[in-house]
Amino acid sequence: MAAMIPFSILDLSSIITGGSAGESLANSLDLARHGEALGYKRFWMAEHHGMEGIASAATAVALAHVAAGTTSIRIGAGGIMLPNHAPIVIAEQFGTLAALHPGRVDLGLGRAPGSDMKVAQALRRTLASDPNHFPRDVMELQAYFADDPELGVRAIPGAGADVPIYILGSSLFGAQLAAALGLPYAFASHFAPAELDSALAIYRRDFRPSAQLEKPYAIVAMNIFAADSDAEAELLATSMQQSFVALRTGNPGRLPPPVAGYRDSLPLQARTMLDHVLQVSAIGGPETVKAKVTEVIARTAADEIIVGGMMFDHAARKRSYAIAAEVRDAIAAERQAA
Repeated sequence: MAAMIPFSILDLSSIITGGSAGESLANSLDLARHGEALGYKRFWMAEHHGMEGIASAATAVALAHVAAGTTSIRIGAGGIMLPNHAPIVIAEQFGTLAALHPGRVDLGLGRAPGSDMKVAQALRRTLASDPNHFPRDVMELQAYFADDPELGVRAIPGAGADVPIYILGSSLFGAQLAAALGLPYAFASHFAPAELDSALAIYRRDFRPSAQLEKPYAIVAMNIFAADSDAEAELLATSMQQSFVALRTGNPGRLPPPVAGYRDSLPLQARTMLDHVLQVSAIGGPETVKAKVTEVIARTAADEIIVGGMMFDHAARKRSYAIAAEVRDAIAAERQAA
């Protein structure tokens, strides 16, 4: 009997044109409650700095807000950009979350700064070029959670905290690190799909069991824009398409409203970029989304799907996650019957 593949939620707490950070964070909590009722496994938020359209820069604070308003869904970072922080600070932040909400906290770690050099300087961090810097920081963070006496200093809260660590990545580096440390691995195929297959193959081939994990556990990120019809879903997806184009052309901003016919109005180069970035995305009505999700699961053998999808209209986004949950259940029923 095949087990159901869990679905989770990745939320950037997008600030829409004409909206505010407060409204976005309120919507994040509402979405988390919605996901909890629909059986989603986790609700992750991402660290970005200096981005006008993202409200989750203080990720641990935003997660505390969401955790306090929910009861069972796991909450976590997808992810914390560890080069921006001293590991002890993250151990204390997530140790505090775990003390407040025991058994519900995840910590996903990435090595990209999630910003540019100006923001890195504002954070008082020097982005090291040494490729071993990030692995050392991850192991130092693990040591704080393990309350390793050799550190000479304790993270309080944090020492002894039950906070599973996940390695995030969009390249082969993260796959190699997650395999070497025996940690679960989440691939950012919702915006950087190029090395998805190679990264998963390396992760599974080179995985070494650890105290946290006995066998590989791969989370695949994908965008889902689901609506009652293909046409409606395609319209909803244009907000995120506009954001990608704005980001790639050096003009990021708040999440704009949908624009009918947006993709077709773009020059060939921009359309080609969008087609590449959105390869691991499902845009359409329930049957269209189900077909694409089934294809991604078959291609990747994912242990879990984490679903993103920035939408201008909050009610439409909630409807999309409800349809995605129906797709999850339909796929599970087919797997069980097979």
